[in-house]
Amino acid sequence: MPGATGRVALGTEVDRSGRLWVAGGTTGTGRVYDARSGEELAFWQFATGTTFVNDVVVTRRAAYFTDSNRSVLYVVPLGRHGRGIGTPYVLPLTGDLGTPTAGAVNLNGIETTPDGRALMVVQSNTGLLFTVDPRTGSTVTVDTGGTSLLNGDGLLRLGRTLYVVQNRLNQIRPLRLARDGSVGVPGPLITNPLFDVPATVAYWKGALYAANARFTTPPTPDTTYTVVRTELR
Repeated sequence: MPGATGRVALGTEVDRSGRLWVAGGTTGTGRVYDARSGEELAFWQFATGTTFVNDVVVTRRAAYFTDSNRSVLYVVPLGRHGRGIGTPYVLPLTGDLGTPTAGAVNLNGIETTPDGRALMVVQSNTGLLFTVDPRTGSTVTVDTGGTSLLNGDGLLRLGRTLYVVQNRLNQIRPLRLARDGSVGVPGPLITNPLFDVPATVAYWKGALYAANARFTTPPTPDTTYTVVRTELR
């Protein structure tokens, strides 16, 4: 699908129904498309002003969007079997997360816990990981044994292993999770000399594919962007 003036696309996710969900960054929006035809199915203006809708995860019950400037999730309820799309609402986050730091990237990537009962979010500026009760918005800090997830960006969970992209550190940190997400035991760092500020990661046939955001490179019409393949061992 072609780009459009005034639109921003950050975190994305394809759900079980073949729909592509898109977080709209500074535009404060969320969108969903038919992943095959490119047809826009719905558009929401979640927020205005100081907002940065950063990432999205889709469960059987709803799509959840993070905002890096606000301690909230934007929730789009889904109908039976995840097919219908309901009216979005704002879910305030309480508990350990606290008040966001002005001028910093706070909430970023989002995933589900292995048992599917809660969400997980990373806070880039503090290096902390939290579980989120999707009904109440209550957050609890995940015990990572003191391992910092500073600059945490995109999250990818494969089974009970959560991969946390640490963008400006040019690395990906795996965590072996408890089923409820309350504990994350860190594994060996994943690095690649071709990483150039990776922002998100996907999995395909035994390898991770990290998209280089190149935040430290001034963008021009001729700036190139790459995806880096790293085999899992």
